[in-house]
Amino acid sequence: MLKTLELLKSSEVVKSHELLDFKHGKGFNFLKVKALLVDNSQLYVREYVSEGERIYSYHWQDADGKLRIRWDNAPHRPEMKTFPHHKHTPEVEESEEISIEDVLRVISNKMKK
Repeated sequence: MLKTLELLKSSEVVKSHELLDFKHGKGFNFLKVKALLVDNSQLYVREYVSEGERIYSYHWQDADGKLRIRWDNAPHRPEMKTFPHHKHTPEVEESEEISIEDVLRVISNKMKK
């Protein structure tokens, strides 16, 4: 969780970020962050990590709130080869497990195009 916050803080594409929620208990951590990016788009980050589970959602939308890409591992696409990992573009597509570091790299590369 601290790594996620540090990566957001140091990323070239993040203008600012706001911690929306943080919970921790015996064996689990939950983090929810809203990041404002340099092009005024937003990235919403949700991560839940426990000893045997990792649940994530990285939702990138433009300044008007229109979805660009959301990566998540909600278990509602069992037909996909990469189940439960997938992305919305807005079509649902296969996606490997992804981290905030990967997401920031993808966003940075797309902004450079």
